[in-house]
Amino acid sequence: MSEKLQKVLARAGVGSRREMEDWISRGRVTVDGKPAVLGDRVDTTQAIRVDGHPVQIASEEQHICRVLAYHKPEGEICSRTDPEGRPTVFSRLPNIKGARWIAIGRLDINTSGLLLFTTDGELANRLMHPKFEVEREYAVRVFGEINDAMIQRLRTGVELEDGKANFKKIKALPGEGINRWFHVVLTEGRNREVRRMWESQGAVVSRLIRVRYGDLLLPKHLPAGGYAEYPLDEVNYLRKLVHLGAETETLVKAEDRTERRRRLASMKRAVRKHQIAEKTPAKAEGKAAKTERPAKQERRPAASDNKTGNSGNKPARKPGHKPKQPTRNRG
Repeated sequence: MSEKLQKVLARAGVGSRREMEDWISRGRVTVDGKPAVLGDRVDTTQAIRVDGHPVQIASEEQHICRVLAYHKPEGEICSRTDPEGRPTVFSRLPNIKGARWIAIGRLDINTSGLLLFTTDGELANRLMHPKFEVEREYAVRVFGEINDAMIQRLRTGVELEDGKANFKKIKALPGEGINRWFHVVLTEGRNREVRRMWESQGAVVSRLIRVRYGDLLLPKHLPAGGYAEYPLDEVNYLRKLVHLGAETETLVKAEDRTERRRRLASMKRAVRKHQIAEKTPAKAEGKAAKTERPAKQERRPAASDNKTGNSGNKPARKPGHKPKQPTRNRG
């Protein structure tokens, strides 16, 4: 059964339907070697390329929508590759055949917490779109003097470089001092939005953790750097949230308490091994730099003694050896 080309590309995770329509119009997409046009319908037997790169496609019936919860640690970036060699969130995810993981939104390098991934590009694009107003909740530690007037401004809206922004909810946690914790809720995901909003009030965010996406909470058992796949109920909750049809299949297997403990223990070992592997190259480079010293010049043997004819390279003497005294001529 054929489907619209932009829908197939969106499901494969290339981009949103609107973006795909634009790319098709600009001649960036080919079908069976010919430039595609808006209105083209394709099936799984056809060869589709975007900017010359092949795209793996599957029919709607073959495609299984999967969703992962990932506990992002600080220090990782949300790109697939990084020219600076920094660790990326994709390096820890499980490998899958015939599909790829698509990040639902982004967290900057200094932000940790819940990051969702899916194999369904349309689901990812809808969950990120502001019109669906999907809530994101953050625990944020703020450095600075905070008063009620500031909090009220953050509720009603503050002007940023890219437009007005406000927290849908803001709640101060118990505590005193110049470092205080708050829980804030947004319904959009602009770049560094939480940090910029607090900075507009003269405060600095010293810690930022995403703890909720929609109604899905950051799993308490999940270690930083670990992931867990959501069962069918949670997947369909997200699909219903953005007006998509229900998924009927899942690859998540039911497990008892013992199996769950084993899986978590295995995951923690894998996370530690991954962390060690990331640190090892840096240590090796440091050691190599220390050991790379200029080679010593070969020492030339001393010139021969013209009087004795002995070379300067004399054999080493044994410890305690006493040289013979010259015999006097008593005649």
